[in-house]
Amino acid sequence: MTTARTPAGAAPSRGRRAGRSTGDERETAILATAERLLRQRAFGDISIDDLARGAGISRPTFYFYFPSKDAVLLTLLDRVTEEADAAAGGVFDRLAEDPRARWRELIARFHATFGGHRDVVLACAQVRGTNAEVRRLWAEVLERWVRAVQAAIEAERARGAAPDGLPARDLAIALNSMNERVWYATFAGDGPAVAERDVVDVLLDVWLTAIYRTTTPPVMPSAGTP
Repeated sequence: MTTARTPAGAAPSRGRRAGRSTGDERETAILATAERLLRQRAFGDISIDDLARGAGISRPTFYFYFPSKDAVLLTLLDRVTEEADAAAGGVFDRLAEDPRARWRELIARFHATFGGHRDVVLACAQVRGTNAEVRRLWAEVLERWVRAVQAAIEAERARGAAPDGLPARDLAIALNSMNERVWYATFAGDGPAVAERDVVDVLLDVWLTAIYRTTTPPVMPSAGTP
């Protein structure tokens, strides 16, 4: 989990042909079609003809925007992770104000983002074992989030709010990996799974207990408080 955003002037999303604006209506139509079809069937059952037809374009025109249907999925994943990064906002900057509230805010925002695009998330999880580019992209994203959480844990330890313990990086890896698996089970109904109405609070309690050894970590004293 991190607040990093794609910098201005960065390369276009993976798989998209250079020179295409993200606001291009046909590209947007292809991506919208893909996400809509993923709600109805598995990614492997969606053809390029399906994507082209749904976007109102010809098959040759599709290739002007994307080299393959895998590239469409990669672009969707790029956009979901960018949305998650943006949703995180400046939560880490305000963590010390009220750790329990801020961690809950962060987990809830990620849950809302991934839940809002659950079909893309599930499709990527299902093809990751056979698609090296999806696997590589997800590893890069997870590494960013691990580093951000590691830095947050180290900062909480430095201010005396969290006790020393396991290496912060190892803890960050375990917590992020847990979120990934728990959300997958919840979104896919791949039991045993935590009910969606409870998943944020369940994850929050585990995170707080692992980081602070309590579910009520200390808040930063207000200015002027002795």
